[in-house]
Amino acid sequence: MSKAVTTITDADFETEVLKAEQPVLVYFWASWCGPCQLMSPMINSAASAYSDRLKVVKMEIDPNPLTVKQYQVEGVPALRLIQGDKILESTEGVIGKEKLLSLLAKHLDSN
Repeated sequence: MSKAVTTITDADFETEVLKAEQPVLVYFWASWCGPCQLMSPMINSAASAYSDRLKVVKMEIDPNPLTVKQYQVEGVPALRLIQGDKILESTEGVIGKEKLLSLLAKHLDSN
């Protein structure tokens, strides 16, 4: 099993995401969000599949309003693929595993 998904907060965001050497998939979720429960296994799967090229973190939206506002998260589940200070991809709502892997492959398989 890979190191999988790291849980972060507003305080960790700069260090864990903006200063990361690899692209970072940020998974915004909420404990009260049913669709987020559906996405969690796919996020873990992506973390395993791309563990050598991608860092995956998850952030609960309610206790972390600063990052949620900065990255304009308006609904959960939401994903932001970030490298440095650039957003490479952005989605909101449930997406299928194929779409998630395709979205990641577009940015990671060419590196």
